[in-house]
Amino acid sequence: MSTESTSATVPRYLTGDQHGLREFLDKFDVFLFDCDGVLWSGDHCFPGTVETLELLRKNGKQVVFVTNNSTKSRADYCKKLEGLGIPSTVEEIFSSSYSSSIYISRILKLPENKRKVFVIGESGIEQELRSENVPFIGGTDPAYRRDVTPDDYKQIAEGTPAAIDPEVGVVLVGLDFHLNYLKLALALHYIKRGAVFLATNIDSTLPNSGTLFPGAGSMSAPLIMMLGQEPTALGKPNQAMMDAIEGKFQFDRSRACMVGDRANTDIRFGLEGKLGGTLGVLTGVSSKEDFVSGPVRPLAYLDRLSDLLGVAK
Repeated sequence: MSTESTSATVPRYLTGDQHGLREFLDKFDVFLFDCDGVLWSGDHCFPGTVETLELLRKNGKQVVFVTNNSTKSRADYCKKLEGLGIPSTVEEIFSSSYSSSIYISRILKLPENKRKVFVIGESGIEQELRSENVPFIGGTDPAYRRDVTPDDYKQIAEGTPAAIDPEVGVVLVGLDFHLNYLKLALALHYIKRGAVFLATNIDSTLPNSGTLFPGAGSMSAPLIMMLGQEPTALGKPNQAMMDAIEGKFQFDRSRACMVGDRANTDIRFGLEGKLGGTLGVLTGVSSKEDFVSGPVRPLAYLDRLSDLLGVAK
C-alpha cells in the first residue's frame, strides 16, 4: 500500500459537533459518495439520507455517486436512487462497470482481432460495454450458467473455436451471482492465451441486510490463485477511476471530499487521489477502530451520514 494512502493524525469525530460540521462542509465544493454502506444497505435507505443530500445541494455542493458495485449500470443506479427518493441523473453516477468500459474502449489499445471481452459478471457490465460498443461474451448468457462437462475440458484444452473464442482479448471480472467452474476455467485459459486480466474492483465483501456477503474481489481470487497474477482493478481505490472522474466532472481536487464506509477502498481512494478531504461513516464495513487506529484513516468520521444534518441545528 502506498504511503500516500495513510494518515498519521487521528480523524476528527464530527457527530454532534455543529461548529466542526460547518467548518468541515465549508472546505468542499464537491462530495464523492460511495453508495452501499453509506446511503443504503441492500434495498434499505438509511434514515436521513435524502434530507442530507438535499441539504448539500441547497448549499451549492456538487454530488457525485461513485460505486464499486458492477452488477448495475448507471441507468440502473439512477432508477435505484430515484426509487429510494434520492433525485439523481445518470451523469452524476460513476460505477466500476462504467469505468471498466471506458478503460477497455478508450485506453486499452487492443488488436483489431482481439477486441472481444469475456465477462464474469452481471447485466450492469453488459449494459456499459454496449454503451461503448465493446463486443463481449459470457456474463448473463445462459450458455455459461451450467455445469462443466467432459467435452468442455477437451475443447478448452485444445482451444477449439467452439469453446475458446479467438477474438477474446480481455477477461473482465466483476461480482457474479452465478459464478461457476466453467466460467473460471474459460477465464483461466483466455488469460493464459494472452487476454488482459481486468477486475471491476477488488472489494472482498459487500454490505447487505446488516451483514457482509462476498464481493467482486472474491470472484477474482480463484483466478489470482491459479495464475499468480493480479488483475488491473478499475474501481476504488484504483486511481485510473479517480482520473476518469476528475476528467468528466472537472473539479478542483483540493475542494473535493470522498465519503465512504471502507477504509481500504473509499478512504484510500480519496487519500491517494490527493483530495482535500475524506469522511468515513460507521454504517458499513469499517469500524471506529479501523478509522481511528488503522493504517488508512479519514480526515473525519461520523456515526452515520445523516449526522451532517446537525450543521443546520
